[in-house]
Amino acid sequence: MYCLQWLLPVLLIPKPLNPALWFNHSMFMGFYLLSFLLERKPCTICALVFLAALFLICYSCWGNCFLYHCHESTLPDSAHDPSIVGT
Repeated sequence: MYCLQWLLPVLLIPKPLNPALWFNHSMFMGFYLLSFLLERKPCTICALVFLAALFLICYSCWGNCFLYHCHESTLPDSAHDPSIVGT
């Protein structure tokens, strides 16, 4: 279960507000996970727990899934505020 301390924080990294950065974010996260799985070789239980948590987050469309953007979910109201986005 030692390897879960390296996998679970990946689920807490927020998705960028700018839709143009979603592809870059998903590619970075995908390559990070692939390199982690190839280099560290986590145990089967840790990998299954992580994949189950990832599946549940993406299936529920909470908005933090880095694999794809749910069409039903909308951007937060602060995403349309030019004073925040323009900085």
